Amino acid sequence: MNKNWLFVLLGGIIEVVWVTGLKHAHTWEAWLGTAAAIAASFWLIIEASRRLPVGTVYAVFTGIGTAGTVLTEMLVFGEPFNWVKTILIAMLLAGVVGLKLITDTQHEEARS
Repeated sequence: MNKNWLFVLLGGIIEVVWVTGLKHAHTWEAWLGTAAAIAASFWLIIEASRRLPVGTVYAVFTGIGTAGTVLTEMLVFGEPFNWVKTILIAMLLAGVVGLKLITDTQHEEARS
């Protein structure tokens, strides 16, 4: 995995933090942490988008954020488990992985 994809992965993980913060922050410190997470997440995505296809970066970023947020809500905050939701998240992640693999393959072919 190159540095740019690492930025996308980290940005997506940090997105889970700030989206969760939007729902659960009740103090100014929590809101400050949420704002810092937003800034960090967007900086990482902007940096990755300078070197990777922006559409793929955004799809992977939001896929990681969506799946991570739903899983965090179920595992940490007690949202009820739902098989249909879990299957749909798995399908979303399969699409995200597919986009990344196709993009890597296209970049390798372009370099040749």
